[in-house]
Amino acid sequence: MTKNIILKVKKFVDGDGLIAEDYLTKREFEIRLYGIDAPEMNYCNKIKKDEKELHLPAALLIKLGYMSFEFLKSNISIGDKCTLVQEKNNLQDKYKRSLGYLILNDGRVLNEIMIKEGYAKPYNDVFCEMLPMYQEWNLEAKINLKGLYSIVNKF
Repeated sequence: MTKNIILKVKKFVDGDGLIAEDYLTKREFEIRLYGIDAPEMNYCNKIKKDEKELHLPAALLIKLGYMSFEFLKSNISIGDKCTLVQEKNNLQDKYKRSLGYLILNDGRVLNEIMIKEGYAKPYNDVFCEMLPMYQEWNLEAKINLKGLYSIVNKF
């Protein structure tokens, strides 16, 4: 891991993304939490794809997306100062969102909290250094019926 950026949280996007402001440059940008995937909150192409693959209705997936979103907001607030840690070879996704691990004021990593508590699953399509751990923690959350796994066995 290489690049660290001190941020202020400006706005929430969904269960795996937010808008933040760089403390030094005052530049606002979107962050996609690295290595995790939360259900969508709107009816979109990804919901249609997930609906087919998971055999779950879109309305339920969207409800799960909102639950993930609310859980994320319960761990960090607008105006909070945090640190974005990025892997040098994976700074942005295909949508030009900044990728990274979000370190909270108390030292916990938001990405890890989302996985360990069952409100996000590992995002396996892009490798990150923490992916093997995220896969392990996700399995533990699933076995223990934590978070969204208390409602469904996959999302």
